[in-house]
Amino acid sequence: MATTPTTAKNSTIVVSALGARANFGKLLCRVNDEQRSLVIEKRGTPKAVLISIRRYVKLAAPEPEVLRALGEEAEQSGTSSLSSRQIDKIIKAARSKKPKR
Repeated sequence: MATTPTTAKNSTIVVSALGARANFGKLLCRVNDEQRSLVIEKRGTPKAVLISIRRYVKLAAPEPEVLRALGEEAEQSGTSSLSSRQIDKIIKAARSKKPKR
């Protein structure tokens, strides 16, 4: 790497644009594996940030409390591991039991 990435106290990786370009694959893995952000600088000025997709989704669309509770309930009851086909069968069975108007 032309310049060695530095790590700030808040666990952010800081790297030059040239260093990021030369080692993008390694840095991409590091951002994902370590759940850290990467600040890319050009001539000493921060220009961009690279974050993992998981972190981006949390920032872009925070999970509402209701969905979090439903997810926990599904994990506890074991329904979170159902396949799409199994879910479709359950829905079809429930609809067939419901009286038609």
